[in-house]
Amino acid sequence: MDQATLTIGQLAQRFGINTSAIRYYEREGVLPQPARVSGQRRYGPDAAKRLEVLEVVKRAGFTLDEARLLLQSTGAGAPAFESLRELAQRKLPEVDALIARAQAMRTWLLTAIDCSCTSLDVCALFEPSHGTPASDAPHPLRVTRGTSRPAAFNA
Repeated sequence: MDQATLTIGQLAQRFGINTSAIRYYEREGVLPQPARVSGQRRYGPDAAKRLEVLEVVKRAGFTLDEARLLLQSTGAGAPAFESLRELAQRKLPEVDALIARAQAMRTWLLTAIDCSCTSLDVCALFEPSHGTPASDAPHPLRVTRGTSRPAAFNA
């Protein structure tokens, strides 16, 4: 085996992901199709770097489509900061909404800690006029109907 390449299993182990995730990234166009040696996929340093980028943008809340846009634009020769700045400016309002949701949840939970109601039927925390912890805000990890991926990774 060439020292500069990794098998799909080695690459998956290095990043702590399943080999199926690597194949999925290939199908989705965020990881280029690898060279094959005796029928086995062989990944070079470029694949490892792309997976590193994918890990970071996922933690930053970007969708797979947004990650693809970032990778494609930088691969086309555009300066990385241009597409990164544009995507970040679009993502920031979503993050602000998540923060507002978390703050509303925290407030509700703090109020719940001090609750002394003997029945949920009479507790103001459960009245529609009181509201629930940001119930109208989309939950970032809610699974979208018909998919097996968290909503954060749906386009």
